[in-house]
This record gives sequence, structure tokens and C-alpha cells, in this order.
Amino acid sequence: MTPVFSILHSGRSVAWRHRGMTLIELMVAMVIGLGVTLAVSSLVVVGENHKRTTTSTNDAEQTGAFAVYSLDRIVRSAGSGFADSAYPTDQGVLGCTLNVTAPGFIGLPRPAGTPFPAPFSVNFLGGAVNTLRVAPLLIGFNQSDDGRSDVLVVMSGSGAAGGVPRQVTIPGTATSLTLDNTVGFADRDLAIVSQSGTSDCLLEQVLGNPVGAALPLGGLYYTTTGTTTTIASLAASTASYVTPIGNAGANNVQFQLLTVDANRILASYDLLQNIKIVQASGGADAVQAIADGVDQIHAIYGIDALGTGKQSTWVSPAPLGGYDINTVMTTPAVMRKIVSVRIALVVRGEYYDKNVVTPPTLTLFDNLTDAAGAPLPLLKQTVNLSALDQQYRYRVFEFTVPLRNMLLLAQAP
Repeated sequence: MTPVFSILHSGRSVAWRHRGMTLIELMVAMVIGLGVTLAVSSLVVVGENHKRTTTSTNDAEQTGAFAVYSLDRIVRSAGSGFADSAYPTDQGVLGCTLNVTAPGFIGLPRPAGTPFPAPFSVNFLGGAVNTLRVAPLLIGFNQSDDGRSDVLVVMSGSGAAGGVPRQVTIPGTATSLTLDNTVGFADRDLAIVSQSGTSDCLLEQVLGNPVGAALPLGGLYYTTTGTTTTIASLAASTASYVTPIGNAGANNVQFQLLTVDANRILASYDLLQNIKIVQASGGADAVQAIADGVDQIHAIYGIDALGTGKQSTWVSPAPLGGYDINTVMTTPAVMRKIVSVRIALVVRGEYYDKNVVTPPTLTLFDNLTDAAGAPLPLLKQTVNLSALDQQYRYRVFEFTVPLRNMLLLAQAP
């Protein structure tokens, strides 16, 4: 029965009948509704895809920016505190085997069978970890554990320490060095004791505030014996030098290894394990994460081949090129030519796309030239991406870091 509706209008009753929706009208309404729903859903899906893409790209950009900032801060001060020890005459610091001992610390050189923690445990220095020498900056070509990234070794102290070597003026003892004066030294200061012509140098720590010309040694980093020498023999010779590099309590001596691990984390390892030993935090002999999402790191040297204090060209740290890690760290004359480093970071976004969004290869160190403008095509490196990797978005960050301490060293006589 069709319902009847009525209203009172101007004193008159008006009635009309309401007719139900037909099947055709219902189907038309459903089609229109489905069309609107589909259009709205498509807009939501497209918007969400754009949002994820933008977020992934932004994440990669932010990761890269932070990693670049962190590396620049670490690398820029390479050699601070000890680079000056190379002139006017060589005091034996650059290229010497670093000897360090401390309670609860494996020490340097590390004993056989105790490699550095991953990702420095397999390929770094070919596993011969006892060959690590003192150098402002070293690049281990593809020496991360997975062989995909370079390992950077950065050694720097505190510029406030002066970096000026002090000669032992009177033979001393294993716990006391005699210098012209001990001005500037304080309790828990760290210093490298070296001698020209001796392949070893020992990291030592000042015990208490010195008075007069006697520099007392002791504390956590007191090292009695090196690979080929002892602190007693160095203290007994007036050919030995003491180079202040910073303070253990202030944690301003940064001897670090840097690379990318298998989980795409840019990681660092403190060769002195200051936080564990001095800051008494305990824990394992472990690496520290700097940034995640970093797929690879590579680097090349900028050198001053002419001794003018200006960079003349770029060179690769690859083996057999004259600037491999073993040649650089054992040859101070080669080390002194390095005035900058160019670093390339390959950063991967987190968002997986169902489509291929990245080409199969990424190019690093392309279009570089020497000071005369001549191209250097042999420096170009290629990063190959798998089919799966190509469904992630990548960004390449290349930047140059001048080594201010090495620039001064390059101009020295």
C-alpha cells in the first residue's frame, strides 16, 4: 500500500503519494556510489604512496646529512695533537707502531687471535691487526667485513694540548720522565713517547699534577712494554720525545675506526675504549652506531704531490697504487702528502617499492680533475645494485674534508 502524506498549507490540506525507488534507479545509485568510492580510494592510495615515497626520500636525506656532519667533525681534526711532531725534525711519531695497555682492555697491538670487533674483524689490515701504525688518516680499501665498504682510521688529539713534542733532557725512570719543564701537563693527560729510528711508540698517562721538570707516569693507560721497546729504555734516552695529545678524563683523544656493517649501520670503534675504561661504564669491547640506513662508505685521498701546501690531485687507496693502507701508514713521507679526503656515502631509504625506482648502478667519484683540470677517470667507482635493491631509493653524498693539520705539515720543511 502506497503511503499517503499530508500537510496543512494556507488552511488547506494537501496530500501526495510517495513512490518507492525502482530497481533501475537503485542500480544507477549503486554505480554512482561505487564510482565515487573508487575515486576516493584511488586518491587515498596515491596520496599514501606519495607520502611514503616522500618520507623515505626525506629519511635518506636526513640520514645522509647527519652522517656527513658526523664524519666531517671526526675527520677534519685528523692529526690534531701529534702532526706537528713530524717537524722540524722527525720525532718518530708518524708511522710508529701504537702500543697501548689498560686494565680490562685487550690493548694495542692486539694479541694474535683477538681481532677487532665486527665489522673490522675479517678484512681490516688483512687480519694482521698488530701492524696498526700512528697516522692522522688511513683508508683501508674495501676492508669492511663484507668487503663492500672502506675502513677509515682517524687519529686525533686535542688541539689545546699543544701538540709540541718535548725532549727528554735527562735520563729518567720507567715512571718518571725528565723534561725541560712540564708546563701544560695535568693529571690524566695522555702522551705519545717516541724516538726517531725506533719503530714503536708507547701511549702513556700522566699520574697526578707534575711539579718542576719531572713528569710522573702511571694511571690506567700506563704502558710499560712495546713490541720492540720499553718505557724504561725510552726514558733513559735523551733522543726520546713526549708528545701531549689530550686528556683521558675529557675524552678528547679520538683514535677511531669507521665503516658500515652488514646491517647498514655506519659504525665507529674507539681504539682506546675510553668510555669503557675511563668513564667506567663497563660493557663489552664494542662498536658504536653513528647512523643507520648507510649502505656503503668509500674514500679517496687528496694529495699535495709538489710540497706547496696545496692539493694537486686525487689518488685511490686501492692496492698497488702507492697509497694503499700499508704503504701510507709505514711511510711518513707518503703520509705527509695527504692534505684532504673525499668521502662518498651511499644511503638507502627504508621504503620498499613494488616498482624499480633506482638504476642498477650508482657511480662514485665521477668527473674529478687534478689541479691542472685534467680528468681522473680511473678514480671512478661503481656500486652495483641487485634487483631487490633497485626497489629501494638511494642517495649518494660526496663531500671533501680538508685536513687542516696535514695542510700545515705539507708546507713544513
